Amino acid sequence: MNNYAITSNQSGATLIVGLIILVSITLLMISAFSLSGGNLKAVSNMQYRNEAIAAANMAIEQTINLNFAAIDSANYPETIEIDIDQDNIIDYLVTIKAPLCIRAGLAPSSTKEEDSSGQNSNIANSVDYLTLWEIEVTAQNQATGALVTAKQGISKQLTLSEYDLSSCS
Repeated sequence: MNNYAITSNQSGATLIVGLIILVSITLLMISAFSLSGGNLKAVSNMQYRNEAIAAANMAIEQTINLNFAAIDSANYPETIEIDIDQDNIIDYLVTIKAPLCIRAGLAPSSTKEEDSSGQNSNIANSVDYLTLWEIEVTAQNQATGALVTAKQGISKQLTLSEYDLSSCS
């Protein structure tokens, strides 16, 4: 009895099919990695843009808190440094243009005085003006170069002594 005389009629088709499946899975994984890398770049760009908008808004808030109407426009454009993630490294340089007065008009009076008949009446205060301002800032990320320009309209009530209204449109 000879157990070693078994002849094999296999032609290797299983090996070829297995290699084709392995190559197709490898190509699928490579394309998945490249797509995820592209998505990661897109998300990073959106994050840098949103951070730049936040830095621009911070600069606008700082400008609003100043008495910007009394500041000499020769100091503008002004550049401030913003550390958005508070790691003591400047992330954004924000350039603030001089605030632009768009419009000024007499402000409605909020005080009520009694007239001779004892009735309350609104008396306009001619020294208060309601002004409309536009502040424009540009924020740029130091590392990536992300650049955002933001404009903000501000309504502010001023007295004639606080601002020369002749420069308003």
